[in-house]
Amino acid sequence: MRSYKLILAVVAATLMAAGCSQQKQNATKVLEGVETKLATIKADAERYAPEGLKGIESQLERMHASIDNKEYDDVIAGAPQLNKAVDSLEKAVTSGKAHANAALAAAKTEWKSLSAEVPKMVEDIQARIDELSKQKRLPWGLNKDEFAEAKSDFETMKTQWSEASSEYKSGMQTKAVEKARVAREMNEEIREQLKMKKA
Repeated sequence: MRSYKLILAVVAATLMAAGCSQQKQNATKVLEGVETKLATIKADAERYAPEGLKGIESQLERMHASIDNKEYDDVIAGAPQLNKAVDSLEKAVTSGKAHANAALAAAKTEWKSLSAEVPKMVEDIQARIDELSKQKRLPWGLNKDEFAEAKSDFETMKTQWSEASSEYKSGMQTKAVEKARVAREMNEEIREQLKMKKA
């Protein structure tokens, strides 16, 4: 009788272990499915939807911990929701790419005018500074301190334009346009400081 009970116990333990092993396989499989799906958009997600990616990666970490803790049912139950989150992330990436491409196209168009305007502005102001530097007296309404301030502002303007040009060549077109705009905006103020005619 004892041997019969022992056999039953062994069979029950074997069945339980087999069932547990099957659950682990199922849980691991659904998690691998999510990770494979995520891998196809991860690089773009890091650029266009980093916060969404972090959230999904945190959930994946928790699910891996659940597998380690043999909480296989929790993993299987949570997988559909995680799959939906990956789908949402994919949509966010697609939208982010579209906005970035539109911004890039706009930046390239704007750069054409900026790259023609700003160097001419720099050239005109430089000529005015060179002219005033040779004169014994500054024109009425412009003192030495104001002239020094205008020259300092002009150096900032030139730096902005130089950095913008470098960034544009490096592929950072949107950032380059922002700096070029700053340089262009400084033009009017410096021209006023130097008593130049309006462009």
